[in-house]
Amino acid sequence: MNDQVGTVFAALADPTRRGLVEELLGGGETSAPALSARLPISRQAVAKHLATLEHAGLLERRPAAGREVRYGLRGEALAPATAWLSDAERAWDRRLARLKRAVES
Repeated sequence: MNDQVGTVFAALADPTRRGLVEELLGGGETSAPALSARLPISRQAVAKHLATLEHAGLLERRPAAGREVRYGLRGEALAPATAWLSDAERAWDRRLARLKRAVES
């Protein structure tokens, strides 16, 4: 597994970070204060989770008015992880098909 794929999986392994991604999927871009108002965690905790997602390449900072920092999902950010999962699924299916043929013969 390359580092980018591992970093994405590690970032998404945490249920709170998956929840943040789901919030962004449903509402587009938002800020840490807006997310912390909707979630049962502090603004500092939200900021740490957003930093992890940003480091994994899943989020990007977007321009906003004043000092506010807005976050949005990066297009195609999941492509490397999706490709890895697709390859693994095909390999798994081939292995199971070989096992089935061996058992049936």
